[in-house]
Amino acid sequence: MARLNVNPTRMELTNLKRKLTTARRGHKLLKDKRDELMRRFLDLVRENKALRSEVEQGLKKANGYMSLARSAMSDEALNVALLMPKQEMYLDISEKNVMSVLIPEFSVKFKTADENDIYSYGYAETAADLDEAVKAFSEIMPKMIRLAEVEKACSLMASEIEKTRRRVNALEYIMIPQYEETIKYITMKLDENDRSTTTRLMKVKDMMLEQAHHYSEREA
Repeated sequence: MARLNVNPTRMELTNLKRKLTTARRGHKLLKDKRDELMRRFLDLVRENKALRSEVEQGLKKANGYMSLARSAMSDEALNVALLMPKQEMYLDISEKNVMSVLIPEFSVKFKTADENDIYSYGYAETAADLDEAVKAFSEIMPKMIRLAEVEKACSLMASEIEKTRRRVNALEYIMIPQYEETIKYITMKLDENDRSTTTRLMKVKDMMLEQAHHYSEREA
């Protein structure tokens, strides 16, 4: 692993040790965040799978009733029956923060509270299968909205998981090893400098003692 291009000084060593401590702490926090995001993501994926199956079955059922209604009624009569709906649905969108990911929340409001307002026609001139089709579509609508909410949440979480994974890998395999290698290099350099300085001081001390006490003359 290549080390950083820095001057081997004690100040730089202190700064790098502080950065290494911060990087290790950030690495742990990001790993915890990634693991929690993965757990919630998998829960949403399982819910998404179950909801999609329910929605597909509900739409299949509703379309089946609608096909029977089309066979029993003319297109003109069917269009007139559905032309002026009495019930209206409003969708409010808000957001919630899940591990720094803004997940959309959909809430549904209806124009009236009467469940029978989903039928915008008289029963005498329409087929019973049309009633079943309208009821089936009405029942499956909340699940379709929840499915859209879950799929959007899965998409946003998957993107955040990927970004978090890259940050974790960058810290684990690049930044932290570089800091460790550079700290090791600076420490070795400083130790080498200390040994050189000690050796020079010892030689200077010997020279001073020799001059002060005339060691050379005594030996002669």
